[in-house]
Amino acid sequence: MNTKSAIPHIAIHPGFFLKEELVSREISQSEFAHDIDMPKTVLSEIINEKRSVTPEIAVNFEKVLGIPAKFWLDFQSSYDIDKVRIREKNKCKNNEIELWQMIKQFVPVNLLTKRKILGNSLSSNITKVWEIFGVQSVEDLGSMYENHTSLSFYKKSEKLRNDEKNIFAWSKLAQWQVKSEVVGRFVPENMNEVVAELKALFLLNSDVINNTKRILSKHGIKFLIVEKLNQSPIDGYSFWSGDNPAIVLTLRKKNLDNFAFAVLHELGHVYLHIYPNHSEDFLDVDCADLETSIKEDEANSFASQQFIDEKIWANFLADNPKFEYKGQSTERKLNQLAQTFGLPQCIVWGRYKHDTKQYKIRGQILSTIQ
Repeated sequence: MNTKSAIPHIAIHPGFFLKEELVSREISQSEFAHDIDMPKTVLSEIINEKRSVTPEIAVNFEKVLGIPAKFWLDFQSSYDIDKVRIREKNKCKNNEIELWQMIKQFVPVNLLTKRKILGNSLSSNITKVWEIFGVQSVEDLGSMYENHTSLSFYKKSEKLRNDEKNIFAWSKLAQWQVKSEVVGRFVPENMNEVVAELKALFLLNSDVINNTKRILSKHGIKFLIVEKLNQSPIDGYSFWSGDNPAIVLTLRKKNLDNFAFAVLHELGHVYLHIYPNHSEDFLDVDCADLETSIKEDEANSFASQQFIDEKIWANFLADNPKFEYKGQSTERKLNQLAQTFGLPQCIVWGRYKHDTKQYKIRGQILSTIQ
């Protein structure tokens, strides 16, 4: 039996029952006190829950009222036990309230409540936080938070100063949600096959998200979309989960070229950095003043190289520099290049706009994920 669930909100004293019994029998308190040879002040203290019912008093109640002495003693015993349990319950509740205030320093509880990850029960919410963040105490949570926010993208980006809790929470949500994903065995030697299947999917642009998950799952890579939290410019996250690598994206940008590059960028981390030692993880945050690390550059290069050979692309940019953009003429060349490499036009266009910083260029191409 769960004794915690049986704890009443208030403890009922036998004096309360005695008062109701005397009223129902139309016996005054003065008369009853006289009948049991008890000072009226003592009886008043019992009725007002200020004095306990002793065995001697219980026997006297039995003689006059006909209610067994054991009933009165059991009633008193239950009252005393309930008082202790209620006191402990209230102490526990106060501890939970204090603990929750400390948790709120590190966790955006309002955002998690809006997503219905947290509910109305304080004790259940504390348990859920421990589960999501993989800790058992607020001290562990604080240490984890401090380690996370010491990463370079926090130190170098003024824009992210107020986003630390959200980014921290999102990364832990991603790790927690991806745990339950069931995928095949990861075979690193199948990298080229994975990339080829993804490129064919991007060219087809049909049910892209679900098919990306299908392809990666088949090859032993966990994949999820976890919506970003407010003011958290996260594109993707790659890490080792159980016996498999995992990729989690936010779909912050819903264009096919952004999605395709994000997937292959995280794949770059998987094959180049995560698989060899299983200990690293890579949280990719979009911020203009953030300096990229060597490994981020390697992941970018991996993604770009899967689409277009770097030498061919360098020659294309040399022949079509930013200051010589010629409208339809340049657009035709971009489309021809996409056709040559079997790529959606938007991926080549996206690369061109990114490398030449001409983000306002618009062409007649389909770039929305289907």
